[in-house]
Amino acid sequence: MSEHSDFSKKWLANIDYDKEYILCAAIHYKGFPTPANSPFNIDEGVVLCGWRHHNIIGQCSSIMSLRQAEVGEYCQGFLTNTNRFVDRLEAMKIALNAKQVTEEKLGNPRIGLFSEDLY
Repeated sequence: MSEHSDFSKKWLANIDYDKEYILCAAIHYKGFPTPANSPFNIDEGVVLCGWRHHNIIGQCSSIMSLRQAEVGEYCQGFLTNTNRFVDRLEAMKIALNAKQVTEEKLGNPRIGLFSEDLY
């Protein structure tokens, strides 16, 4: 079994699936057309998802041919299993409640959750 598989099993084993939990990193870019399959709490703009926020920034650059400084208003956050976009602070509360992270393992609780806190 690969190291990646062991990591995934350990990470997934801790999640309380009866609660809302964090699926992946996401960035909400507000000044773009809204696709039909957006998270249910997003009424304008597009949400891109990925493993880490810097991966999403790279996707945005490739897809939109814009640098991060050119995309306008955006918010770094996360996507939950209920198809909801949440900012870093709300994501931290959700991840703590779902037992995806512990307070001791959070990088900077004043800012909120980072993908590195999860995986």
